Amino acid sequence: QVQLVESGGGLVQAGGSLRLSCAASGRTFSRYSMGWFRQAPGKERAFVATITWSGGSTIYADSVKGRFTISRDNAKNTVYLQMNSLKPEDTAVYYCAASERYYGGRVDPYEYWGQGTQVTVSS
Repeated sequence: QVQLVESGGGLVQAGGSLRLSCAASGRTFSRYSMGWFRQAPGKERAFVATITWSGGSTIYADSVKGRFTISRDNAKNTVYLQMNSLKPEDTAVYYCAASERYYGGRVDPYEYWGQGTQVTVSS
């Protein structure tokens, strides 16, 4: 089992920045690919970014490329999402997820999920 706890969400003006953190506990964190997803009201959960267990490879959704950066610190069992140049359309609940066998943008293969953290971007 892996427990994931997100933090760092909040209210920010358009053009601002936030850094989300996801702290993991339980089984060996470095074995897992980690992903960030988001869900806006009335919409399905959508892929944002993912990073391999080593941090050597990342994938981003087109909508966040060049603005968001995913990173991880395996010594601290934490994955981060640095979000810059935020837009109102980035408003959503952001979730981190872990998968031992999958690396990519689909929701279903991720075995473990956090409870989410709200990000609200005002115009």
